[in-house]
Amino acid sequence: MLSYDVLSEQNANTTNAIIKHFSASEDFLTLSKAEGALILQRDEEDASKLQKGIDIAKGKGVIDPNFVPEEYITVDVLGKTPDQVADEILKRVRGESGSGAVVVLCGLSGTGKGTTVAKLQEKLQKEDGKQVVCWSNGNIFRSVTLLAATWCEQNGCDGFDAVKALTKENLASFMSMLEFKKFNGKFDTKISGLGIDALVSEVQNTDLKVPKVAKNIPTVAEVTQGEVILFAADAIKKMGDDGIFVLLEGREQTVNYVRTPLRFTLTMSDMSLIGKRRAAQRLAAAALADVDEGASGGEIVAALDCQLEKMVKEASS
Repeated sequence: MLSYDVLSEQNANTTNAIIKHFSASEDFLTLSKAEGALILQRDEEDASKLQKGIDIAKGKGVIDPNFVPEEYITVDVLGKTPDQVADEILKRVRGESGSGAVVVLCGLSGTGKGTTVAKLQEKLQKEDGKQVVCWSNGNIFRSVTLLAATWCEQNGCDGFDAVKALTKENLASFMSMLEFKKFNGKFDTKISGLGIDALVSEVQNTDLKVPKVAKNIPTVAEVTQGEVILFAADAIKKMGDDGIFVLLEGREQTVNYVRTPLRFTLTMSDMSLIGKRRAAQRLAAAALADVDEGASGGEIVAALDCQLEKMVKEASS
């Protein structure tokens, strides 16, 4: 049932209601196919870029080319709510983990990885009373980029010179300037070098977001996949050993190097639903912006129909 309350939730309930509403719509099917194709294309492009970085790391000898991760446990999310998916994973996690653990989650875009991680965090904290950390490599890439950009400034480079700054020796030096451990009772990453002395938690929204960092992250990330992967694996192990539940979401190429038996891949036996979910998410956000608070069911349907017509035209142009 499409109502303002359902539309304003902007969650799985909303997308499911929109998919059901448009179940017989050819226009919705057209938009869903277009969205699904875009998702798969982006996933393939991202995977290719990541693999290039992994191959560079293997070539430099940073990571073991023969490394084999633990087996992944497949979870089909088709027809399941986020709570059901999380409970299925937690059944295995609770059976195999001690006071702390590392849980790895992979899957194609659109399978609900982000939503599942949020649910796992909520349940582990509220139901099990666990301390939970959701790890991201983003700030580590930003920290290395800050050091590389600073090195360029201190060595008279004309802007950011990747060829000079990102040598194997320099990257090893930059990584040695990062330390992950407890500072003031909390786990954090410290940057110490090239005149920088700061905790990442204190500069993540300032120094790590400046233009010289933001615009050069892709260049740095391509050649530091291996170094960052190993740094992250060590940091995650430290937290798990300390009794913390670490939730790690990412692509297999990078999370493979984190040792844990609790590895899950979200799949969808009906791949068409990935496109339908993304189409419904876009329609939900656009329609909510078009209607007034407390809008009637008829007004919501009209807004959805209008947005669907616009999006189908855009997809076919």
